Amino acid sequence: MTRWNDGHDEIGAVSADITEETNALPAQYFTDPDVHEMEKEKVFGRYWVYAGHANRIPERGDYFTRTIGDRQIIVTRDDEGGVRAFYNVCAHRGSKMLDDTPMTDPGSLSRITCPYHLWAYELDGDLASTPKSFEEASLNPDLDDDAVRELDPAENGLMEVNLDSIGPLVFVNFQDDPDLTLAEQAGSMKDELEALPLGEYEHARRYVSEVECNWKTFSGNYSECDHCQANHQDWVRGLELMESELEVNDYHWILHYQHKEDVDDEMRIHEEHEAKFYYFWPNFTVNMYGTADGYGTYIIDPIDEGRFQLVADYYFRDSELTDEEEKFVQTSRQLQEEDFELVERQYEGLRSGALAQAQLGPNEHTVHKLHRLAQEAYEA
Repeated sequence: MTRWNDGHDEIGAVSADITEETNALPAQYFTDPDVHEMEKEKVFGRYWVYAGHANRIPERGDYFTRTIGDRQIIVTRDDEGGVRAFYNVCAHRGSKMLDDTPMTDPGSLSRITCPYHLWAYELDGDLASTPKSFEEASLNPDLDDDAVRELDPAENGLMEVNLDSIGPLVFVNFQDDPDLTLAEQAGSMKDELEALPLGEYEHARRYVSEVECNWKTFSGNYSECDHCQANHQDWVRGLELMESELEVNDYHWILHYQHKEDVDDEMRIHEEHEAKFYYFWPNFTVNMYGTADGYGTYIIDPIDEGRFQLVADYYFRDSELTDEEEKFVQTSRQLQEEDFELVERQYEGLRSGALAQAQLGPNEHTVHKLHRLAQEAYEA
């Protein structure tokens, strides 16, 4: 049952089985700033989190930056061609080294250099050089040059972050010894995506949007399509949807859509007439479209308890889009904007304080899984 904030009903845990109870995650877990701070450690500091796409850093020294919670990292291609991740923090006095913005294209460098005191690092993270002022004591009358200690390159290198991948999709984990491997967290999704030629596709478009609601509100909206008929009428009418299926796994769920629209077989990298939308806990999606030879990804990044940033990327055979592909991307963008209006409307209601705990419908078992994983993380 729905629980109102009327002073009579106490909230309960998310129901263990949606067929018996329909408890959603209590409203306070969407609106409380203390929960947002807790999630930085218990969610984004514990699980494997998507960092970015390896195709965006194809050459030695190519890099991109990423912020996850309060943690800023650099993902780069090293001298051996491998992908590495490091904290974006200088080993000298802790300065942030490279600027971080999702709208900035990946950069390229031969070494990672801190602008504060010009400590420089190799692409494997080892300290490469320091300025002369760190090798002699000319300004310190109490210390001879011979007494200046030599810095060990490895011991004074950058702090590396655990990294693994699913095809070209790069993930990081901030635990020293992760509770789960990426393969364990991804389950069957890893095999399914690695069976597709995702690495053959080029990055074509990026849209970054700031939305006024909690990140889990949007994640729940993405995870069901009960709202589609009323709110995405152009899309539903254009696809003539036939059948849909929701598949729930341990840490990911999949929305399958079948449609009648005729599409040339060569225009798909997945099963004929089927689109698959993967949600991977905690905040990443892969969208395999049934109507275009390409795919999309979303990063659903919390800013605070009442705002998140959506980073939407699109990959096609060629980065120069055809008119048809451009139209397809714009349709996807229209769906995002329609969803933004819905989730901001929902969040206004949650923030009003009237609702203590919502209830879930029988076809919202993917949303239920999202809420269960959040609750389990909070209690861990």
